[in-house]
Amino acid sequence: MASENGHAHHFIENELDDSSGSGSWSGIDEKALVRRIDLRLLPILFIVYVTAFLDRVNISNALTMGLQKDLHLKGNQANIALTIFFVPYVLFEVPSNILMKKLKPHVWLSICTIVFGIAMLGQGFVKNFSQIMATRFILGLAEAGIFPGCFYLISFWYKREESQKRFTFYWCSVLFAGMFGGLLASAIAKMNGIQGLHNWRWIFILEGLATILIGILSYFCITDFPEHAQWLTTEEREFVRHRAGHDKTPHRPIDMKDVAWFFTDPKRILGAFMYWGIVVPVYSYSYFAPTIIKTYGYSVIQTQLRSVIPFAAALVGCIIVAWASDTLRIRMPFVLFGLALAITGLGILMTVHGHHHLKVQFGALCLVAMGAFISGIVIVCWYVMNLHGHLERSIGTAWMISFGNTGGIVATFTFLATDAPYYKKGYSICMGAICLSVVSTIAYAALVWRERRSTRTVAGVSYSL
Repeated sequence: MASENGHAHHFIENELDDSSGSGSWSGIDEKALVRRIDLRLLPILFIVYVTAFLDRVNISNALTMGLQKDLHLKGNQANIALTIFFVPYVLFEVPSNILMKKLKPHVWLSICTIVFGIAMLGQGFVKNFSQIMATRFILGLAEAGIFPGCFYLISFWYKREESQKRFTFYWCSVLFAGMFGGLLASAIAKMNGIQGLHNWRWIFILEGLATILIGILSYFCITDFPEHAQWLTTEEREFVRHRAGHDKTPHRPIDMKDVAWFFTDPKRILGAFMYWGIVVPVYSYSYFAPTIIKTYGYSVIQTQLRSVIPFAAALVGCIIVAWASDTLRIRMPFVLFGLALAITGLGILMTVHGHHHLKVQFGALCLVAMGAFISGIVIVCWYVMNLHGHLERSIGTAWMISFGNTGGIVATFTFLATDAPYYKKGYSICMGAICLSVVSTIAYAALVWRERRSTRTVAGVSYSL
């Protein structure tokens, strides 16, 4: 780990004693304060990322409604349109976190939301391959700051034993977007021909308009880091920073030497590989679930409705695991549990085929979704909360998410039309990625365990494994 001046210090820090300084904070009701933080911080970030993820993957619904035919897409051009999103998305995440620190979260995140809302609106009027490539590129550029930026912000407001539930609440915005997207698409599918526009265009237009409005609202609703939160008193701001363990780390601008220093510790590098292995199946499912389900013989509307069920199953699983993980104060077993579920589901999908096994195949899809999303959010929480201070978390969250999302590029080519209906190559790629995540998780845990022993720290160490 490092202090904010870039010098190394122990990876596992002692849990700060909440009683220190209690004389000046004796009048603060901690439980009531945490409830206020929850209400002020989490709902708006949840809504923003629902729009972001919905705008990112709703093209999967549009592909089942004739987008390829209307835009005269040939060969793998639809997959390339999915891929181009990730180019700016991956490259801009570290700079975005640095910009968010300078401009403050409520300014930067609202700007990003408005811009990708405009890009989504424009996508509803594209006429050819070049135009959809341009709108998808702008979408990726604007969305780059949302996911790592929100995790970065949330991590400064809570103690470790509170973090998994809050991270999961935010992560569930992805699942909610998946469920809501399927339901919304099934309704919009009935708008075909209104104002002379095909139904897939209405998906982009309506969701783009809603995103722009939410972006404007977010400017007034998103809170900044604790030290800048004007809705708290000076004493409350100091107390929040103290209880989260950030009152000992001074702030300063981040430079390239800090970035280079960050990568000197293999633990910080491994976090991105753990996440990369999960991103491949997460995006593969998010982009291609309607396509896969449609091969089971369902109509367009039936396909959109059935795509909701695995997301709902994953939502329930994530909530249960978040409660258990925070209660038991451990992370690694729950990561491995999720990975095991995903491996089981993929194994079934690779070996069981045919319309007389539709229920088994659909159940396996649910296992993959549950396993990938459960392990994904526990990995994020585990890794981010093992980083300390603005320096490490700004670089670390962006590094993990940016490198991890190169898996999204792989995911866009996992399920090609030429591989239907069994998609053996796609399932095999997802299986390989999951196995990489398993190996990286075990290696990361081993390094943390070794450093815990070397530092001989007693207080608070259970949160790091």
